[in-house]
Amino acid sequence: MSNFTNQVVFITGAGAGIGRATALAFVKAGAKAVVADINETNGNQTVELIRAANGDAIFIACDVAIPQQIEAAIQQTVDTYGRLDIGINNAGIGGRFARLLEQTPNDFDQMMAINVGGVFYGMQAQIRQMLNQPENGHAERGKIVNVSSIAGVRGMAMGAPYSASKHAVIGLTKTAALEYARKNIRINAICPVYTHSAMVDELIQAAPIMEERMRKVIPIGRLGQPEEIAQAILWLCSDENALFTGQALQMDGGLTAG
Repeated sequence: MSNFTNQVVFITGAGAGIGRATALAFVKAGAKAVVADINETNGNQTVELIRAANGDAIFIACDVAIPQQIEAAIQQTVDTYGRLDIGINNAGIGGRFARLLEQTPNDFDQMMAINVGGVFYGMQAQIRQMLNQPENGHAERGKIVNVSSIAGVRGMAMGAPYSASKHAVIGLTKTAALEYARKNIRINAICPVYTHSAMVDELIQAAPIMEERMRKVIPIGRLGQPEEIAQAILWLCSDENALFTGQALQMDGGLTAG
């Protein structure tokens, strides 16, 4: 397991699913976690779980579609812990399951504001802070992981706005990685296949047949677990992977192999 002792990680959408699993995994590896989420109840529950395991964490209410709230959250992170080492831009929504012509302008605008805006504004605030702080004994000034999706590398029928937003996350990731590589800031994306989370589980609850359909298209024959994605995120942030930047790591159970 990677060692993140005394490193400070800021995670959006950390109130549940992949975000919560990632916060717990980082703390287990020695980090201090900032749990950011629009849902205060869920966010505080994540902090309670961390503290129950003798970890160090705080909760910050944050709407990632509003840049001023992300800026304020990063400032509160620094006010509390003195620095920021790792940014995980995970918050996102799934939107409506409908054909292109059935999607509304509001569907598209909301998807872009949260899934793309949250990553764009998150990276701006995180990189600005990383550039203005000492390297804390590490060769790297900072690490960022943006959570895309397997829908960011292939089409997704009935989910055009979602797929478009996740493609955009990869484009932002690659561009920012090029711009800040020489500043010792590594930026990568992770592209999970269908993973048990609030978003996917709500879809399955509304249409139980969807789980079987999802399983059928994944060669490994099952959905992902949040903890599996969390471990890959930690791997991306590990000091041992200092050459790894500007990549979109596909955690897809073999879906894109064929």
